[in-house]
Amino acid sequence: MKSMRKTLVFKKEYGRSIILGRKTSTIRLSSSVRKGDVVDVRVGDIHVGRAIIEDVITKKISELTDEDAKDDGFKNREDLLNELRKIYGKQRIRDDTEIKLIKFRLLDLA
Repeated sequence: MKSMRKTLVFKKEYGRSIILGRKTSTIRLSSSVRKGDVVDVRVGDIHVGRAIIEDVITKKISELTDEDAKDDGFKNREDLLNELRKIYGKQRIRDDTEIKLIKFRLLDLA
């Protein structure tokens, strides 16, 4: 029986940025991925390839920077926060909310 590889799932609109290497991180409220894991990358229901997790950093929302936002494919921190509020809801995205900043690098495309 083959072991299940962990998967990072992204919304369809991020597919192009991921494939082109412009989106190299993602922010999650929780995640079981660890530095060094090789994960499947899915955009919507399409498997696009595999990535290696280069780092997983625990931060508070208040500690996110414009640089973090750019790595995640956004223009700036404010755009990133607006998207996180849309995904998770305003109540869950507060300055003291702890998030996982997951840095990844595509290994190959499917």
